[in-house]
Parts: sequence; structure tokens; C-alpha cells
Amino acid sequence: MPSKKALVRRPSPRLAEGLVTHIEREKVDVDLAVEQWEAYVAALRTHGWETVEVDPADDCPDSVFVEDTAVMYKNVALITRPGAESRRAETIGVEEAVASLGCSVNWIWEPGTLDGGDVLKVGDTIYVGRGGRTNAAGVQQLRAAFEPLGARIVAVPVSKVLHLKSAITALPDGTILGRIPQLDVPSLFPRFLPVPEESGAHVVLLGGDKLLMAASAPKTADLLADLGHEPVVVDISEFEKLEGCVTCLSVRMRELYA
Repeated sequence: MPSKKALVRRPSPRLAEGLVTHIEREKVDVDLAVEQWEAYVAALRTHGWETVEVDPADDCPDSVFVEDTAVMYKNVALITRPGAESRRAETIGVEEAVASLGCSVNWIWEPGTLDGGDVLKVGDTIYVGRGGRTNAAGVQQLRAAFEPLGARIVAVPVSKVLHLKSAITALPDGTILGRIPQLDVPSLFPRFLPVPEESGAHVVLLGGDKLLMAASAPKTADLLADLGHEPVVVDISEFEKLEGCVTCLSVRMRELYA
């Protein structure tokens, strides 16, 4: 069986200071968040993923959301330039981690901005959200990095949520999961399955029919189970208070090894 690796990063002690843009701020229990993060990492390991822990970035409140700092396609790691200036220091440790794994490393350069949470890969199609954190120059640089490798880049307007993957993810067969009210242009997606809860739009493909998803979406878990999938449920309530979801907490690197 091919190896699957996932980059993860321990929550900062300053997690409660993390950015909030589209929801009301709530008090975050950092100790509980650490417990939830450890359970999330354990779920990845249980289902065949080798986790690689990036050096902590304790001065960066949002650093646990490691997905925003790098985008993987085949053997290339594109180190992002986050749209929030306060998050740009997070990329240093991630660059070191992906380089140590033998990835070819590219970068988003000024004036481009790109958050990994705006990038959804479905086979060789890469949807990239153009919104508050990812600008047109970032989309252009992503296209320049990955189109020569065989990717098809589809730019998607994003104005109603923080990131594209705040609104959608995809099932193993490429069907897009999401909530139509959160999408600017739903018609961009050829196969679409509406879900009953906002957090139900977020799944991580663990392999086979297994889907990692949040405990806050029980109706969606039932729907997906009825369609033949196997939900693997984790509680990430403290990260959801900061607009986080199951995809945000890791960078999955199956492309390197498949």
C-alpha cells in the first residue's frame, strides 16, 4: 500500500487570539483544543496516515491551520503567501518540513497572496477560490506552477465565506459537497450534493470510503453513510470557533506516494 503523509502543527498557546472574519468571536478553550487536535492526529494515524509534525509556531495564533501554508500537487509543494499579513511567518517551518520530505518547492511571491484553504483538488482539476485571502496574482502564480504538470485550474469567486473550502469539499468520486447559499457561482461545479449542515461541507478523504468529518454535522454523516461512505467523526468545536474545519488542520501529501 502506498504511504500517505500528513503535515500537522500543534496549536499555539495564543490560539484564542486567532483571526475571525465571517462569524462572531467566541471564547476558545485552548486546553480542549489541544485535546481535540491530538484526537484529530490520532484519527489520521489510525487510518493509515503517517503524520509529520511541523515545528510549532507559538507566536502565530493561527498556525495550527497548517493547510493554508502549502499546496501539494504531485511532487511539488507550493509555499503560499497568506492573505493575512499576520500569518506569513507560519510558512517558514512548513517550507523546511516539505523540503525534508523530498518535495520540489515553489513559492507564491509578492504581490500574490494565496491561502491553501482556497484550493480544492479533484483529480487533476484544481479549484482555487478568489476572495478575501487569495488575490488574482496568487491565482496566476498557482496556475503557472501547476498547469505545466497537467493540472486544470478553475478560478472560483468567493465572497460569502473565509475560504473556498469553508463552503465545499469533494467525495472520492469527485462529487462536490456544500451549501449552495455559501457559494457565489454553484454552476461551476458539475456534480453537487447539498448537505444539511454548514460543517457537513468539509470532509477529508482518508482512503477507500472513509471520510473524516466534524462531530457538528451528524445529519450529513447519516446522509453520507446512507450513500455507502464510512464517516470517521472527530470533535473540532474549538477550531470551528475560529472558522476552522477538518481540512484546515493538515496538509495531505498522498500525491507524492500514490
